[in-house]
Amino acid sequence: MISRPEHIKAIRRRLRNFPVVALLGARQVGKTTLAQLVASEYKKACHRFDLEDPIDLARLEDPMLALSDLRGLIILDEVQRYPDLFPILRVLADRKPTRARFLVLGSASPWLLKQTSESLAGRIAYYELPGLSLDEVGNHKVEKLWLRGGFPRSFIPRSLSDSRMWRDNFIRTFLERDLPQLGIRTPATTLRRFWVMLAHWHAQTWNGSEFARSFGVSDNTVRNYLDTLSSALVVRQLRPWHANISKRQVKSPKVYIRDSGLLHALLQIETSTALDRHPKVGASWEGFILEQIISHLSLNDDCVYFWATHAGAELDILVNKGNKRIGFEIKRTTTPKITPSIKAAIEALDLHEVIVIHAGKQTFPIGKNVLAVSANRLVKDI
Repeated sequence: MISRPEHIKAIRRRLRNFPVVALLGARQVGKTTLAQLVASEYKKACHRFDLEDPIDLARLEDPMLALSDLRGLIILDEVQRYPDLFPILRVLADRKPTRARFLVLGSASPWLLKQTSESLAGRIAYYELPGLSLDEVGNHKVEKLWLRGGFPRSFIPRSLSDSRMWRDNFIRTFLERDLPQLGIRTPATTLRRFWVMLAHWHAQTWNGSEFARSFGVSDNTVRNYLDTLSSALVVRQLRPWHANISKRQVKSPKVYIRDSGLLHALLQIETSTALDRHPKVGASWEGFILEQIISHLSLNDDCVYFWATHAGAELDILVNKGNKRIGFEIKRTTTPKITPSIKAAIEALDLHEVIVIHAGKQTFPIGKNVLAVSANRLVKDI
């Protein structure tokens, strides 16, 4: 088991301040294991209900009766399977003094977010659990994490074939079982075809018309497919930043498969050698490093963007951190340099600093306020 102390601290901090905490994340990303680690360190009594377990469902046949007398921490796993529970949680959360805290686990489907926001407004805090990161596995495992991705059951196996088998099975069960349980009615075969096409579009600006023509449906329909996978936390839509400049700027999001291991499975890339030779190697590297930066800096969607103009200038990541505006460029190269795009971004966006993440071994300055950082030292040097 890989320890995840920063995530445990973040959840415990929210539990101190809110009666209900929602731990959200993609299926199999480690929510249940993390909840068990939180419970093991909790100083009061802990009670867990798995809402996929018929025995626990029977215990909750009358949820008010089952939960009202419990004290300490109450963990409700796969909470999206029991929609009638949220009004009960509101009543229990409003008791004075507070008798129990609730940690609810589920995937961030539109339905779940709607239910919790309507029933538990002002009573609930959200925490999104990503896959394993370099902070947790160590910078020396950057190549392994990139190839296999951050799902624990994909990263941990001894053999690469076992990792690939797990990812293939995850994709199938996610589309055929998990999404329907979240209320998604789009056929699994359609979403799989869309997901594979999106993998080939990885790290590019979204073009709904192109996808709509390929599927023979409307732009709105393929946008719904995109939003479905985004809400299930397997796809990221990186929003564009609009600066007050005269140049025409890109206004559509860039799309990424969040987990690099799933991306490689969808592209049928099985080994490091095949990855290095694949035409999407640079895009895969960009998406992987993007997720590492977001995780390492604890960024939310409101402070991370990309920037691009129709003239060709582009910045891979723009981060608003306090009163500083920091740019990131991601290059699969051992010889990073200042490009015309970097110069254009510095001038147009008034950047405090630009950091170029590269595949070499050293970290060094390459210009005024421009630092080249080795991916092997990402956790230490940014």
